[in-house]
Amino acid sequence: MTVDGAGSIPARRQGMPAAAGDPTGPFLRITEIFHSIQGESTWAGMPCTFVRLTGCPLRCIWCDTAYAFHGGERMTLAEIVERVKALGTSLVEVTGGEPLAHTNAFPLVTMLLDAGFTVLVETSGAFDVAPLDPRAHKIMDLKCPGSGESHRNLWSNLDHLGPTDELKFVVKDRGDYEWMRGVISERKLGERVAEGSLRALLVSPVWDEVDLEELARWILEDKLPVRFQMQIHKLIWGPTRPGV
Repeated sequence: MTVDGAGSIPARRQGMPAAAGDPTGPFLRITEIFHSIQGESTWAGMPCTFVRLTGCPLRCIWCDTAYAFHGGERMTLAEIVERVKALGTSLVEVTGGEPLAHTNAFPLVTMLLDAGFTVLVETSGAFDVAPLDPRAHKIMDLKCPGSGESHRNLWSNLDHLGPTDELKFVVKDRGDYEWMRGVISERKLGERVAEGSLRALLVSPVWDEVDLEELARWILEDKLPVRFQMQIHKLIWGPTRPGV
């Protein structure tokens, strides 16, 4: 089941780019579109435009964007692209919420790519990533047990991650760390990074939940082939401010 702002639009129109200003075209509900510093992934530190879609069927215990669960502004795909163009940044991230819960997120990504943007798609890993335009850079979670949503991991998605894609683990405690370590070993994810069939393995601590020194020590002791990342935007603007 999808959570799609286009639910009332006839199927023949799904995925069809609308003319600019056409209020009847395919649409999404948008919580915010803003220009900031990319806070995570191997793209961290770069100016980036974020398109935050409204709605997510997951309820991670530590979620920091619950304000995107409901509401949002109805915008056609063409209007979204025009808003992104006006911000003037070549790097764009489509996020949420959960963007891939919305069928019209897929044509939006393609439209942004066709417009010349480098597009990152941040997704929970609970929805099939295979239909995404192959030019997009996928930043996909594998939900650890501490999220309360690890049963939602769609493991077949690992087969659809390629050399430009990144896999993220959000770690809440030692239990999450050991779960992550086991998955990396069992799924031979470190080998994939080494051979170049996966860009990076990201470890992101839940804000104010795990001791950073301890997490760093665990990684170093186990010699895990991961990238320990902080959320730069929270270091700059604090952990609760939206639109950054």
